[in-house]
Amino acid sequence: MRLVITGTAGMLGQDLAAAARGAGHDAIALARADLDIADRAAVADAIRGARADVVVNCAAWTDVDGAERDEVGALSVNGAGAGNVARAAAESGAWTIHISSDYVFDGAKRSPYLESDAVGPLSSYGRSKLAGEREVAAEAPERHTIVRSSWLFGAGGPCFPATILRLAGERDELKVVDDQIGCPTFTGHLAQSLVDLAARQPPPAGVLHIAGGGVCSWYEFAREIVATAGVSCEVRPCTTAEMPRPATRPAYSVLRSERDAPFLAEWQRGLAEYMALTRAVSAS
Repeated sequence: MRLVITGTAGMLGQDLAAAARGAGHDAIALARADLDIADRAAVADAIRGARADVVVNCAAWTDVDGAERDEVGALSVNGAGAGNVARAAAESGAWTIHISSDYVFDGAKRSPYLESDAVGPLSSYGRSKLAGEREVAAEAPERHTIVRSSWLFGAGGPCFPATILRLAGERDELKVVDDQIGCPTFTGHLAQSLVDLAARQPPPAGVLHIAGGGVCSWYEFAREIVATAGVSCEVRPCTTAEMPRPATRPAYSVLRSERDAPFLAEWQRGLAEYMALTRAVSAS
């Protein structure tokens, strides 16, 4: 199988390219320096020439708070850019797998969000990701899979565990919000599930939820990170109101599937693998 993967400078894109090649597939990795998905003509040229079976769009505007200051910029990538990829894939006969987010939900539920639940983003970032979902569905109506995931972390870039470990090394105490609940997802696990999904003949059409097993708050996640690292730093809970951010986050965004979605391991296992990887890199 030949895959084109966009956004391969990011955590998920790096892990996906490695997982695809490890499984024996031909993976064409395109970082933003190679392909700006907001450039419609460039996307069409790149994907037409690749002759891929599956195009996986990992490219995204990921600055959640920055999107509040520049919603047009976020939409150009997460909305129109996603549509550019899906259009080009459809024209070349390839299947599109597009990565979306738990931020398309408003967080008002207190039971896991399923694929059939109503969307209602609270932020510019969430609106841009929802726009991308709609663009993909419109441009490749019969040949797309939209994968919503959440709270991504991985060894290939900035992420919550990396931030917590840095701050814990600098401070004796950290305050972390305890009233936002979700599913941390290790990109190494998500990447393998995407390879498996792409290999299905055909992949399931429509929306799928794929996120780490288990549930926690950011505070509980941070506490586990510090404990796993063996760092001497006290982690204390606080409310979102005590630590306001420009973009409103959903208070509850646990994702589960009512479809035949790949199952991921518990987030604690993902964290353990992340820690092992980062220690190996530090030791080398």
